[in-house]
Amino acid sequence: MQVKAAEIAQRIGGQLYGDGEVLITDVAPVQEAGKGDITFVAQRKYQRFLKSTKASAVILSQYTEAVAPACIVVSNPSSAFLKVLRLFESQKPQPPKGVHPSVLVGKGSKLGKDISIGPYTIVGSRVEIEDQVIIGANVVIGDDCRIGKRSFIHHHVTLCERTEIGQNVVIHPGAVIGSDGFGFIEENGKLCRVPQLGKVIIEDDVEIGANTTIDRATMGATRIGKGTKIDNLVQVAHNVTVGQNTVIAAQVGISGSTIIGNNVKIGGQAGFVDHIQVGDQASVGAQAGVTKSIPSGAVVSGYPARSHMTTKRVEAAQSKLPALLKTIREQERRISQLEQSMTNKTKKEK
Repeated sequence: MQVKAAEIAQRIGGQLYGDGEVLITDVAPVQEAGKGDITFVAQRKYQRFLKSTKASAVILSQYTEAVAPACIVVSNPSSAFLKVLRLFESQKPQPPKGVHPSVLVGKGSKLGKDISIGPYTIVGSRVEIEDQVIIGANVVIGDDCRIGKRSFIHHHVTLCERTEIGQNVVIHPGAVIGSDGFGFIEENGKLCRVPQLGKVIIEDDVEIGANTTIDRATMGATRIGKGTKIDNLVQVAHNVTVGQNTVIAAQVGISGSTIIGNNVKIGGQAGFVDHIQVGDQASVGAQAGVTKSIPSGAVVSGYPARSHMTTKRVEAAQSKLPALLKTIREQERRISQLEQSMTNKTKKEK
């Protein structure tokens, strides 16, 4: 893709300084940008790179002379650069429309208009794929699944039987949606598998990261709410419900039948026990161990998860333990000396 700096300035509503004819071919971080790249600086800590950047254009909040052949000044560089990223993304080559000859499609399946299905994908029976869906190579779609309009299923994704995918959903490579939940009961000293007869429902505008796993419900549905974004390597167990517009970072584990509310933020490697609730707009810090329900709007961290302010006070106190231990040992030594002195004095008096 090639676009003039002047056109970019017009698209993002910025004031152009310098050469508007310079051609922009790619985007890059300010410290790595070279000829043909456009970059941005929104935080003060990155301003030091402006003196050495080789970028052809820079988006800034304030004009700086001789930074690059073209400077575009906007009130919010981060928001403006997001528009630039979307512009370049829209020009990325799209997979060819149509169904690759190697694809296997089961009986009774319905394929929509303007779809793309890559090589060696397997589509089970009675599957419904709506219009403008893109499916990569080596995808497995089980029987009775449904995929909504404009969704993008990347390579090597597995959708187990009866999984329902909404519209505008993105599922990244290696994700497994709808595998059996981890359910066992003990009978006569032996662990026996509990049949997992439910399904998974992914609502509209959800994004699911690479190698994330979302288990089917024992009964009913495991549900991911509209607009939720899930990072890579997340485990969502059977019968979990995640609300709308929630953000879940990498390596989070959510145990069965837990309910996560709307607009919740969950940091990486946080863990949740089963059968608890996390209220709307709560925030859970990275590596938190959530052992009980969290009210709406609460901010928790640590293990066990508790008020973030309490965790900070506990960690601050813990950091003083080495010095405190040293003081205690010194006091023990002095007490021992005092006791010995008193013992000697008593012996002399006798």
